[in-house]
Amino acid sequence: MKLTLRVWRQKNADADGTMSTYEVDGISSDMSFLEMLDVLNEQLILSGEDPVAFDHDCREGICGACSLVINGDAHGPERTTTCQLHMRSFKDGDTIDIEPWRAAAFPVIKDLVVDRSAFDRIIQAGGYITAPTGSAPEAHATPVPKADADLAFEHAECIGCGACVAACPNGAAMLFTSAKINHLNVLPQGAPERETRVLDMVAQMDAEGFGGCTLTGECATACPKGIPLMSITSMNKEWLRATRKAGKR
Repeated sequence: MKLTLRVWRQKNADADGTMSTYEVDGISSDMSFLEMLDVLNEQLILSGEDPVAFDHDCREGICGACSLVINGDAHGPERTTTCQLHMRSFKDGDTIDIEPWRAAAFPVIKDLVVDRSAFDRIIQAGGYITAPTGSAPEAHATPVPKADADLAFEHAECIGCGACVAACPNGAAMLFTSAKINHLNVLPQGAPERETRVLDMVAQMDAEGFGGCTLTGECATACPKGIPLMSITSMNKEWLRATRKAGKR
């Protein structure tokens, strides 16, 4: 395939960015999207130009590092991570726009790389258990009802890629935050701190500058792991309950 790529180039966080156009040829439909970018970068390096900076790590759809907006869609036209998107999803002669996540809380570092450490700070605000428990217990030591275990696993699938934020017209981080909160709050190990956890993590989310949620549903549609929109509803109920309880103290 021969493709025209319109790629966001930005030297650093303080510089102005712009879309630059490149032509790539000989692209196999079996290549992943990131392999196609590797071909582009080889071409740029051989011509003495600066290669395009983009995030990647496992390239197995597990880590969530490969964060790109492709033709206006977070991770591209398929519901998967960018590294698992293959060029068979495009046609010979296509023009493809490639941009970084667009959110005030995800500042661009260079080209397609953004700083997603805001997610880390949300987790640090309450995504842990403070009780000293010694060594890790056996998995079956604490009985968990199957419905609760299934719900926890469903939310634990969140890989923190940030597609929910990039897809949201408000730049909200509610789906990510709710996944992390519900994952722990539904389990017995997380019950003792469920109120402080939801209050602290939501407060940190707001402090990071993410937008407000209006339940448009774009976040759940873009999520490569299928975190459901009801996760936000569950978190809102937890937050209201914790707020009322804290107000009575």
